[in-house]
Amino acid sequence: MTHKVSTLSVLAVLLASIVGSAMTSTDAFQTDSSQPNVILVITDDQGYGDLGAHGNPILKTPELDKLHGESVRFTDFHVGPTCAPTRGALMSGQWPNRAGPWHTIMGRSMLFKDKLTLGDVFSASGYSTGLFGKWHLGDNYPYRPEDRGFQEVVRHGAGGVGQTPDYWNNAYFDDTYFHNGKPKPFEGYCTDVYFNEAKRFIKEQTEAGKPFFAYISTNAPHSPFHCPDEYWKSYLKYGGVDEQLAIFYGMIANIDENVGTLRQWLEDKGLAENTIFIFMTDNGTARGRRIFNAGMRGGKNSEYEGGHRVPFFFYWPAAGFDSPRDIDRLTAHVDVLPTLVELCGLQPIDEDYTMDGRSLAPLLQDAQPEWPDRVMITDSQRVVDPIKWKKSATMTKRWRLINGQELFDIDADPGQQSDLAKQFPEVVAELRTAYEAWWNDISPAFERTSTIHIGNSAENPATLTAHDWITGGKSPPWNQRNIRMTGQTDSRYWALTVEEAGTYRIALRRWPRESGLSLRDAAPSGDPVPGLEANRETPGVSLPIVGAQIDIAGVSMQMEIAKNIPEAVFKIDLPAGDAELRANFKLESGGIEGAYYAYVKKL
Repeated sequence: MTHKVSTLSVLAVLLASIVGSAMTSTDAFQTDSSQPNVILVITDDQGYGDLGAHGNPILKTPELDKLHGESVRFTDFHVGPTCAPTRGALMSGQWPNRAGPWHTIMGRSMLFKDKLTLGDVFSASGYSTGLFGKWHLGDNYPYRPEDRGFQEVVRHGAGGVGQTPDYWNNAYFDDTYFHNGKPKPFEGYCTDVYFNEAKRFIKEQTEAGKPFFAYISTNAPHSPFHCPDEYWKSYLKYGGVDEQLAIFYGMIANIDENVGTLRQWLEDKGLAENTIFIFMTDNGTARGRRIFNAGMRGGKNSEYEGGHRVPFFFYWPAAGFDSPRDIDRLTAHVDVLPTLVELCGLQPIDEDYTMDGRSLAPLLQDAQPEWPDRVMITDSQRVVDPIKWKKSATMTKRWRLINGQELFDIDADPGQQSDLAKQFPEVVAELRTAYEAWWNDISPAFERTSTIHIGNSAENPATLTAHDWITGGKSPPWNQRNIRMTGQTDSRYWALTVEEAGTYRIALRRWPRESGLSLRDAAPSGDPVPGLEANRETPGVSLPIVGAQIDIAGVSMQMEIAKNIPEAVFKIDLPAGDAELRANFKLESGGIEGAYYAYVKKL
């Protein structure tokens, strides 16, 4: 195989990838007049090697192995090295650095409000749409899934159960989730709840005679590590497996059981035949690579192959996609939206919308389609403002250019051990040129900030949490253990849009309202759950709060706090437009601590 990559061809391929090719409904591939149902299952932090079918010597995943044995498998499928970027690209069909969520916190996990989502395109074509589990693309209006085309939503907050925007003291079991924007208690283990709620939704839509799109997005096996004992304790017998890894595997075993139960239920209901069933994961393994990583280098958050090459199984019996076949072409998360638009006969995407992905329909339909090589780039930014070349992989089918410096022949060296940059400088130069063109194309997005909207009836009051502080560099307290321990002193603010001028009530809190705690209270330890220590088991530190201050829209307001009250309340007249809200507590020592929660209501 030749190693030469022409500069013009690289740029042409890159441009084609950037512009994309979402197919119109006139090109739809369907077996009959009825549109197929779609179920997309995506798990969190499960890597390519965290499956029995991929060779894992310890982990038992019989149901996913069965799905693998009946599916078209994309074996060179890539996502982001972390969760929100992958989900943003999956939803929008755009690179996450263009679409907005290039980080997981600090206001940079929100999908820009002008981007499409899978929920939008399916609902616009008459489908019922449901999301169950993890969203992680914004917890406030206008970024929530219920604002983005999803009609039925059962979700936790932020990127995981027990993170700061999640309902207070959630810990995987018997939690309170947001059902269509309202908190609702549920019984059972989180993954079981999401699959059961998805089945309820599917049953309701089927009885109503409507096609459905069900997005089942588990927070498992993401940390913190909890699951029922029967799924994980048996893994402790294996050498090299500690409790953390055993629970990680147990969480996957529980997912596996739920996938099998759902698939059998679809069969029993007569729905399996014309339902597209997709299984994928959101990034490389978070814990499993020391046991098995399918020969790849790196895991979650890595620019190397193990950070972003993941499973992608496609099963659709009515179209003949129910027998094992491997497709080794370079494909990615951005391809899912245009693929489903074509296969399901959805309304075509507006030609003015930039689509970075390609429809995979030609690969599904033809064993040897015309499929020109492409340049794709994935990276792990995890900063407020993206940095050029940071933790990046510039990929063709054969080559991987890492951070603009190291070059690997992935066909000959899948473990990425031999850097060939000096042997093939022309390839390095050409892939660097491709990266430069990509960077120049997407970099205007870096000037944008997703602002939380206040004063809209869809969310009034708006609940702001420290997870979305934009800081000077130090990570904000993004989970409830951080909130309990305190210690955030870096510069921080919330980026807001005041939708309508008027009088606003801004209530600052040390603890969220549902906790029932006042400003100076210490938080009691919560009950343990099966697995490792839950976030809520950390005792919450009391703060000697004696004052509060807000700065917004050029106005600064302060108040003294002489006693232990639930919240510090300010009323302020705000003009319409963008604004930055800084909210702090003054401590007895004279120190300053950020207000971790703010409730902003237009009166």
